[in-house]
Amino acid sequence: MVGIEELRRPGGYAIRVLAVAACYYAAARLGLIRELTVEGAVVTPLWPASGVALAALLTCGLRCWPGIVLGAFFSILSLTTPDVWVLCILFGNTAAPLCAALLLRRAGFRTDLARLRDGLALTFLAALAATPISATVGVGSLVLSGSLAAEGFWPVWLAWWVGDAMGVLIVTPLLLMLHRARRPLPLGRWKEATALAVVACLLVPLAVYSPHSLLFLVYPLIVWAALRFQLLGSVLCALFTSVVATVAATDGVGAFAHLTRVAVMAKLQAFNGSMALTALLLSALITEQRNTRRSVEKACQELVEVLEHLTAGEAPPPRPHTAADDEDEAEDRSWPTSAP
Repeated sequence: MVGIEELRRPGGYAIRVLAVAACYYAAARLGLIRELTVEGAVVTPLWPASGVALAALLTCGLRCWPGIVLGAFFSILSLTTPDVWVLCILFGNTAAPLCAALLLRRAGFRTDLARLRDGLALTFLAALAATPISATVGVGSLVLSGSLAAEGFWPVWLAWWVGDAMGVLIVTPLLLMLHRARRPLPLGRWKEATALAVVACLLVPLAVYSPHSLLFLVYPLIVWAALRFQLLGSVLCALFTSVVATVAATDGVGAFAHLTRVAVMAKLQAFNGSMALTALLLSALITEQRNTRRSVEKACQELVEVLEHLTAGEAPPPRPHTAADDEDEAEDRSWPTSAP
């Protein structure tokens, strides 16, 4: 988090920017492994770099935005010779996650994603409202530079936008959960997690590569992961399913066989989007309900202790300061920009 004193110093800030740039570049290279051609333009069905950029801004502070610029620049440099239009694409790729982070900040977003409102904010403010900035600027630059015909604007824009949105919906929650991970699962939960992973490895390829369009079979798997492992489990299942579906779609096999490129993109993005929304919102709702139940149980226990002391004619004990209170206070202080 931005409260680490070492990262407040100029040297720590430079290291943080370079780390963000490296992570962005690595995520971009992973996203470019699988591509689709829409109206002559190469697009990626899942752009994990957008999720990495937003997660970096949420966890490291808004001042790490130069790392996004560097990572985006080197990812573009690995594909083509840079020109003046690259500056527009860099602006769009940086402005979109910055706008998403500012919108989430305005909405009181919490990085633990323990409330349904956090899941809704990430979905509608970050994934759906902010990502069109990069798509509009990027595709507009291609049209103005002559690299893309004007009639291809909307198909490419839609593919660009959905790819960025999928990165935010799938990659950002996963990175936020890994950033907050504190302790491993107990042995009993590891057994169930292993069983879930085995079922996922068997069921997902069957559903995706079957020619009979059995994609709906993955939803019970997402529900199981959300009920038992909340956001981390459901997002991992969603990420694995999305990767397998993207591979099958770009190869044109299984549920995506005998379809045009536009139809493949539409079917893939509709499936990835509905699956990611189900995983994110369902797990956030379950986590919120469990936290509410724990709070009610704790309040009832404290009330019983107070009544016992009052019955015995004693003063009620002071309310202990818990780790949850420290987390709430730290969350409230985590948004100011990290001054060196």
